[in-house]
Amino acid sequence: PFGWVAPGQSESEITGLGGSLGGEAAPATASSHYYCFVDVLCLRNNIIFTQAFSLLRFRTSGENPVCSAGGILLNTSRHYKTKPTHGIGRYKHLVKTQEPKKKRAKVEVRPINLGTDYEYGALNIHVTAYDMAVAESYAQYVHNLCNHLSIKVEESYAMPTKTMEVLQLQDQGSKMFLDSVLTTHERVVQISGLSATFAEIFLEIIQSNLPEGVKLSVREHTEEDFKGRFKARPELEELLAKLN
Repeated sequence: PFGWVAPGQSESEITGLGGSLGGEAAPATASSHYYCFVDVLCLRNNIIFTQAFSLLRFRTSGENPVCSAGGILLNTSRHYKTKPTHGIGRYKHLVKTQEPKKKRAKVEVRPINLGTDYEYGALNIHVTAYDMAVAESYAQYVHNLCNHLSIKVEESYAMPTKTMEVLQLQDQGSKMFLDSVLTTHERVVQISGLSATFAEIFLEIIQSNLPEGVKLSVREHTEEDFKGRFKARPELEELLAKLN
């Protein structure tokens, strides 16, 4: 819509160009074309300044000019021009980092409390039964009773399950066949600081509430009881014996 006078081009040539297009020859001068071109540049600079100001406003406010309401600019730039699919499918930043598993420390033998003249040291209350649920329930009852009577419970643990096979001899012949397999479950509640005067009352309470089919025994804690908590490894013991 706006013309421009090239160097060496006269106004008559411009007028002739307009006449050849079928329109009337409008008088055009170099000064008028110059001012029109300046107006176009000013209008373009004004639009660019408005867009830059809008982008700066969105960046300072922390909004996305594409997603925000009334956004003027259209973001078509790529952060990774050589890798258009780079970063797609990342999920590690959404998953909580797991701490490395700690190695189990070796259980060391603690010094045994021998007690005094007025109270017992470490005592083990052994609960043995063929039914695991009954043995676990009664051991829990003894543990809660000790807490209620302010008797210190050192620890409560389970012993390795023992299996016993019952063999039956035939009426005729000497061959024996397997009749049944019995599994024995044992729970231990270790207490300390039981006074000698209250020990008889405490033992009478737990014995009066003893379920049917459960065996109860109370004895002092020894180092052999501590070693009996762990399962025997005959193969490992043989290898260690060969090395030694």
